Amino acid sequence: MSKTTGPDQDRPRRIAFLGTGLMGAPMARRLLFTGHTVTVWNRDLSKAQALASDGAVVAETAAAAIKGCDIVFTMLSDGQAVEAVLFDNGVADALPQGAIAVDSSSISPPIARDHAARLKAFGIAHVDAPVSGGVVGAEAGTLAIMAGGDADVIDGITDVFAALGRVTHVGPSGAGQICKLANQQIVAITIGAVAEAMLLVEAGGASREKFREAIRGGFAESRILELHGARMVTRDFAPGGPSKLQLKDLEAVKAMADLFSLDLPLTEKVRLEFSDFVAAGGGDTDHSGLLLHLEAKNAAKGGRGR
Repeated sequence: MSKTTGPDQDRPRRIAFLGTGLMGAPMARRLLFTGHTVTVWNRDLSKAQALASDGAVVAETAAAAIKGCDIVFTMLSDGQAVEAVLFDNGVADALPQGAIAVDSSSISPPIARDHAARLKAFGIAHVDAPVSGGVVGAEAGTLAIMAGGDADVIDGITDVFAALGRVTHVGPSGAGQICKLANQQIVAITIGAVAEAMLLVEAGGASREKFREAIRGGFAESRILELHGARMVTRDFAPGGPSKLQLKDLEAVKAMADLFSLDLPLTEKVRLEFSDFVAAGGGDTDHSGLLLHLEAKNAAKGGRGR
């Protein structure tokens, strides 16, 4: 089999985007706004049709979406969904040799490596390129993109990634996903830390809003404090990142920690708290809504919850 190479950067890109939910839709729009030709598909077709006014071509099936495309992006809920779309719904069969599959979903690293190996047999390159930055970053084109795979393939599509944010090649297949899991560890633990701090300051008679203002720019500054801290103050927990997906990533972290015989006590504690929150009905609440779970937990003990 001849070596798989990326598409020629000197000709217009033909891109398929499969999965146009909370993150996928703004990412597809960014690609459209920067001049790429984009065909979109989503299991709930209405979510894909919402992009037609932005110039997207809407396909009724995933296999139809990738016809004639150089690059296919997947942004789906989990590894099982990605596998179904790539291998059960005819996408791998329909992609031309030399095409590139870019998976921006958050999935298990071993699954990403398996997908890369299976696609290679079709003559298709695979890049696992999960992202961080949330819906805000997707809309602004400022996502942090962690790319695993062949360096030459990733270099060949830097113009495409540039529409979405800043890409860093972090290693071979699966490396993007392990870095995303590490990112999700930091996100979850920091959300927990900010939520607990909000409880403490209010119990002590201080204002949550003024507390957040006071520490901005200090050592505790972070995007979590900026964005999710504001959510905790205004109590706006409409999902940007649903808690059930945060839990999914933390379960994947646990699986990797078990595989590598790592003891990660902070990650394990916050995983259990998210597990309880989701089990209690918080799965579709934004992950900053962990505050609600901690408030209820303290109120049940007679502490000063909300």
